[in-house]
Amino acid sequence: MDKLSRILGQFTVSAGVFYSGQLCGLSSFDNPKSQTGHIHLLKQGCLEVTELGQPSQILKGPALLFYPRPMAHQIKAEDADNTEIVCASVLYGAGPDNPLASSLPSIVSVPLEGRNDRLGCAVEWLFEEAFSEHSARQVVMDRLCEILIIQLLRGVMEAGEVDGGMLAGLSHPQISRAIDVIHNAPKKNWSLQELAEVAAMSRSRFAELFRETVGQTPGDYLTSWRIELAKALLKNDKPVGWVANEVGYDTASALARVFRKKNGVSPREWLSNIQENE
Repeated sequence: MDKLSRILGQFTVSAGVFYSGQLCGLSSFDNPKSQTGHIHLLKQGCLEVTELGQPSQILKGPALLFYPRPMAHQIKAEDADNTEIVCASVLYGAGPDNPLASSLPSIVSVPLEGRNDRLGCAVEWLFEEAFSEHSARQVVMDRLCEILIIQLLRGVMEAGEVDGGMLAGLSHPQISRAIDVIHNAPKKNWSLQELAEVAAMSRSRFAELFRETVGQTPGDYLTSWRIELAKALLKNDKPVGWVANEVGYDTASALARVFRKKNGVSPREWLSNIQENE
């Protein structure tokens, strides 16, 4: 299994189309408790797009606008009679603060005019479903949005358009080797020397390059990865003690100490907060 597939297997990404048609007036996405990202696919027309505290920008269709993480924004059609759009919510299995979403730029904007690659083909298929009455239309649209997200992840990794973090590390030919073994064996207490050897680098150079690329030390990355795995397992109703052993801690209290340091709350408190907001 390739590295991106492993990540998507661990941190599931799902999408749900909630609107398709002509955009009339102003639509706001500014719920402070939102746990979702958003995709806006402009089939035709022009949108005025405004993020909180930023000047407005004009988006001309066809185009794709992807907010990987919750971000307050507004979209407004310049000509309601000539503006067709598809909007979808994006959900992550471990919440919007997981390392996959955190590695992406805050906004990804992609012009679609004349695009005939796989992303363009997926968008055309999505538009066809959105503006038709085919059976199982909603299901097909949701799955196509998920395919779009994977295509976007591929694109930003190949272009190096990532904001540090996990995806930046996976895009680096040597750092990715160390990250891969951490992902495959999170229970192991990896030493800096062992990870440097996996990356075929000296210990000092590896430590420096890892921090420059990922934004964390290797040790901090291992801890963060364990905590994100723990979150995913907790959401699947696994007992805290069992989760602790699965992610490399001897006891539930050991996991709870690290978890609280990273998140400010205990594992049970975190799970309760997540469930209340769902």
